[in-house]
Amino acid sequence: MQATRLQAEDMGCTPVSTGVGATLRTLVAACGAKAVAEVGTGAGVSGLWLLAGMSDDAVLTTIDFESEYHRVARAAFSAAGMRSPRTRLITGRALDVLPRMASRAYDLMLLDGNPDENPQYVQHAARMLRRGGMLIVAHALWHDHVADPARREPDTVAMRQLIKDLSESPEWITQVLPVGDGLLVAVRR
Repeated sequence: MQATRLQAEDMGCTPVSTGVGATLRTLVAACGAKAVAEVGTGAGVSGLWLLAGMSDDAVLTTIDFESEYHRVARAAFSAAGMRSPRTRLITGRALDVLPRMASRAYDLMLLDGNPDENPQYVQHAARMLRRGGMLIVAHALWHDHVADPARREPDTVAMRQLIKDLSESPEWITQVLPVGDGLLVAVRR
């Protein structure tokens, strides 16, 4: 895990913190997820945490547009002893890949991609997740800027709006967990 984290930082990725990773592991285990989708593979740090909480017959499907990230993530998964049938890495732009993914086939979905695209990712998550499925959005507090109304940077505003929209939606039960850079957790009704 530590080697993968260091490699992610060298590549310019922002890996999830240890606290966020441990929370992801706990959440995926708590919901007994057998099929997990992730947007934003990076070097595979969050994927390693998710896999650590998943049963041996569960599958992680992870999407990233950078093939180099997938090369590093695949090596990290292999070094951690994860069999290749447990991981499915799809190289491509998430908004091009997600429409082709099965409806109501996933138990949990982690979003760690472009904040501007989160609303579209959430639309796909609503279709892809089973009833009771869990949506998790990384970096929900966006460098601790979301709670400060004076902060008007586009990514901060996008994350603030996403939290508001999901909280007000009758489709989701939501909670923001103040771990790491924040996790927005939403359960599909």
